[in-house]
Amino acid sequence: MSPRVLDPKTSPARRYLQHLDVVLLASTLIVSIIGVVMVYSATRTKLSALGLDPHQYLKHQALFVVLGICAMVVFAAIDYHRFEELGIIAYGGVVFLLLAVMSPVGSRALGSQRWFQLGPFQLQPSAFAILALILAGATVIRRGNGDVEPRRVLTILVLGAVPAGLVAIQPDLGTAITIGCVLGTMLVIAGVRGRYLLAIAALVVAATVGGIHMGLLKHYQVQRLTAFVNQGADTGQAGYNLRESKIAIGAGGMFGKGLFHGPQTNLQYVPEQQTDFIFTAVGEQLGFVGAGSVLALFAIIVWRVWRTAQLAYDLLGAMLCAGVLGYIAFSVFQNAGMTMGIMPITGIPLPLVSYGGSSTIATFAAVGLVLNVGMRRFR
Repeated sequence: MSPRVLDPKTSPARRYLQHLDVVLLASTLIVSIIGVVMVYSATRTKLSALGLDPHQYLKHQALFVVLGICAMVVFAAIDYHRFEELGIIAYGGVVFLLLAVMSPVGSRALGSQRWFQLGPFQLQPSAFAILALILAGATVIRRGNGDVEPRRVLTILVLGAVPAGLVAIQPDLGTAITIGCVLGTMLVIAGVRGRYLLAIAALVVAATVGGIHMGLLKHYQVQRLTAFVNQGADTGQAGYNLRESKIAIGAGGMFGKGLFHGPQTNLQYVPEQQTDFIFTAVGEQLGFVGAGSVLALFAIIVWRVWRTAQLAYDLLGAMLCAGVLGYIAFSVFQNAGMTMGIMPITGIPLPLVSYGGSSTIATFAAVGLVLNVGMRRFR
């Protein structure tokens, strides 16, 4: 099959839009709309009981989606090769913010110090650390021309270890694990030799076991691991969260209780339901069919990201897509899995569905990168 020839008279903007991945764009927008509705369903009763505006979280999440769409447009419009020049700068800026958030400037809540309080909104640097790491990691791999020798692998691991370590001490173990999965996906797709990958995996396992035995994990983090391993035992708040989460999803049955009609959701039995446990609201109100449809939409997004990585014009584009692939695929599997008891409970939001401005904007920006690579696969 002969390569496609583009009409030189066609404007660059029109040529790029001809190759816009409409399926990826539409799936992303549909999931984000579902997220706005689910956040509203999970918070309206609680806010009304407190005498507050029941539409407060709805308005905020809708605003986050609009800002995220703007970020997606920006990341899709700028030629992704320019991000190679900005990747290391963005990485350095995020590391600086991760250090600054641990200072008195940062805001502390629920035993963690992860945010900058900007009026009524919170900026979470760790959400953008993943995006910056994707840019920096793709740049390092591209500059090696695909030859990922041990020295370059070590460089990439150090790039990941710095933000992962800073995030872990906030503490935010979930985001630290996500960073590791993003790097692992990029290294696998870059073609790193199997023995290097096995050595890295062994090192991670050893560090994890050592951290547990040395008492580096917080008490509630240990409770979460215990609740996952022994789900029938009374393991405090983590065990309660898991039990109520599974009850809520199971109560939805095949077709759900109906939008805004879930008793587990309306009576606020599941803590932090609008953030980490938003999938329980989906399962209870929309049932197996609705929850399965949401996961199917995420599967379409992952498929289109993978397809774009295969069709990318160059290695840089493929690595950018690989990082986004690892980020979205792992986040969805981990978040949905922990609500069903097949994964440990971690503070990983469900992309585009969980309440939160930083996560929503960063995810939209990541999708924009993939759209960028796809539109520029013909040159």
